[in-house]
Amino acid sequence: MSQQLIEAVKLASDLWKKGFNTQDAALCAAQYTANAPMLARPFGKFIGTEAIQAFWQNLIDQGYRDVEYIDPKFDVIDEKSVLLTTAWKMNKAHGVVHKELWVLQDDGCAKLVDDEFEVLG
Repeated sequence: MSQQLIEAVKLASDLWKKGFNTQDAALCAAQYTANAPMLARPFGKFIGTEAIQAFWQNLIDQGYRDVEYIDPKFDVIDEKSVLLTTAWKMNKAHGVVHKELWVLQDDGCAKLVDDEFEVLG
């Protein structure tokens, strides 16, 4: 089961990256649960898919793109939850994902229920 869970998280994470890299903030936001919190240091905290979509749209509008995860780690928490941590880079910034908590939904897809990342430069 844990390998299937990790594969579901990888698929959802790839969908999020595809959304960002194709300038589709709605696709990014669709990878979060409805009331998910996102702590984006140093920008602040955003709660829910509407606020999260607006955050990603703002970055996309400023020309940020080409996000890439560097050596992501997938830690299975329980039968439905995976913690993803990684360094990341894109065309105009780099940083660290401190916590992407992905949870398997009833439809078999993984969604972000908690996201915390930091821009380091």
